[in-house]
Amino acid sequence: MKIAFVVNDIFTEKAVYTTIYLAFSAHKRGHEVYVSGVGDLGYSADGHMIAKSRTVGERSFKSSETYLKALLTSDPNKISSVDLDVLFLRNDPSEDINSRNWAQSAPYIFGQIAIRDGVIVLNHPQSLSNAINKMYFEHYPEILRPRTIITRDPLEIEEFYKEQKHKMILKPLQGSGGKNIFVVDKNSKANMNQIIEAISLDGFIIAQEYLPDAKNGDTRFFLMNGVPLEEKGKFAALKRTNKEGDIRSNLHAGGKGDLAEVNQEMIDLVRILKPKLIQDGMFLVGVDIVGNKLMEINVFSPGTLNLISKLSEVDFGSAVIKSIENKVYLRNIYGRDISNIALAVV
Repeated sequence: MKIAFVVNDIFTEKAVYTTIYLAFSAHKRGHEVYVSGVGDLGYSADGHMIAKSRTVGERSFKSSETYLKALLTSDPNKISSVDLDVLFLRNDPSEDINSRNWAQSAPYIFGQIAIRDGVIVLNHPQSLSNAINKMYFEHYPEILRPRTIITRDPLEIEEFYKEQKHKMILKPLQGSGGKNIFVVDKNSKANMNQIIEAISLDGFIIAQEYLPDAKNGDTRFFLMNGVPLEEKGKFAALKRTNKEGDIRSNLHAGGKGDLAEVNQEMIDLVRILKPKLIQDGMFLVGVDIVGNKLMEINVFSPGTLNLISKLSEVDFGSAVIKSIENKVYLRNIYGRDISNIALAVV
């Protein structure tokens, strides 16, 4: 199959990123793989999505590092949606806040053009457009989520703080990677107005119940086609432990990762997500679990799958690509009689 991955900018990609891991997995399985940045996308006069993209041909590589190096040094090619089987949207819109606002929703617009040419677009682009900030999480059942308000009103946040017995989390509505996440308690209450002011520069503020279990980190759990990603009896799940004195467990914020022990409580929790994920055509997502609650659903570019594969000695990347191969097989049989949103999670 011919598969193209879209990232924020190919020149900011790293070999340890999950997108490069997935692209390399597809390459090793003999597929024609292209990688493009958001700014490389376009629309042609004949009505198709086009992209300036990079590929490495049929060469063999021993690692993601050498594969990425070859990609970055290859000459760009122009591809069209009429040439593709799959378009995998893996950009993170929060990375483009303020600096490249035009890039935040562009892939989902171009992705809808690609669907017209019969390309399977993952995750479903219209649903991704609706999920461009954390408000998407609030469309899932309340039983899954910590108690939350979303506002720009400092007085409402003050009332919520009192309701939460003087301890809560403040964070921006749009963002990722643990940026601008604060714990406000009696010790930091004096700084709450400054924290609110800083976060509100980027828009709305999430005030959220503090979960005591957060001090022990969280679990990043991958779901594919609406169910836990499992291969050879192992789940794609990573226990992320906070750096001392930091609420954030994100790895690039100093957190540490190790294999997670997936228990029945976790499986029962994520099972509730399935109907909504299926309805929205969310093929591959990463959920963050603290205790018996979900803290976040990352539907754009969830990371750490490569690290999970390394620690567990299970090739989850190939499992993802095999699932995509099956979608292409079914698309070739059904043609336009089955929608992209259905194919995305079949």
